[in-house]
Amino acid sequence: MVPPVEGFGDDAASDRLMAAGGPDAITLRAIAREMGMTANAIYGYFATRDDLVTTLINELYTALADAVDAAWAEAPAAHPADRIQAWARAFRGWALANPEGFRLIYGDPVPGYQAPEGGAAPDAAHRVCTGIAALADAAWPHTGRLHARSDFQWSDFDAGLLGKVRPAFPELPPAGVALALHIWGHLHGLVSLEIYGHLRTQTVNPDKLFREELTQLVRSLGVEPEE
Repeated sequence: MVPPVEGFGDDAASDRLMAAGGPDAITLRAIAREMGMTANAIYGYFATRDDLVTTLINELYTALADAVDAAWAEAPAAHPADRIQAWARAFRGWALANPEGFRLIYGDPVPGYQAPEGGAAPDAAHRVCTGIAALADAAWPHTGRLHARSDFQWSDFDAGLLGKVRPAFPELPPAGVALALHIWGHLHGLVSLEIYGHLRTQTVNPDKLFREELTQLVRSLGVEPEE
């Protein structure tokens, strides 16, 4: 049985600790203190701090995967631009609602933390990875001609990545995998800048900047949003 530390909502002990002290603040004793428990009590649920961090990362990553999967499923399959934008907006929306969680998944390493073999959240990571590939796959019928001279080969990519992408999208060529990484770079890069506060002195309207980025992205893919 796991104590009620699930999620990184406004009232979560882990969230308060991360916000106050970053990854260094995540300790079993600190979590126990925030939750009004004794250290011995929480050790009954988690043998080590690594077990606790793994649980937190898994819950966060799963919540993110749920958010982007739901946005993708709700957008019309016949409208690839809308599906791509829906996925991207859900990714940014989740990150803005859970900035400390985003940092724990994608940014700040927890000092001394050793993830289990296969990663802290293999299922969620697989879902997000294939979700990104789905963006490229949806655009490929429209944009593939623009990559006709691409010289990407399967050997250019990590075997672990290909093990996730190729079974899910067997028709996507190596250039399509490169396109997925290109899309990911656009979306993750801009969201990361926002989460880490690097846009604060550059723009007073990061939402407008992100919307314009999405518009230009789908246009570069040869697809247009439905009116």
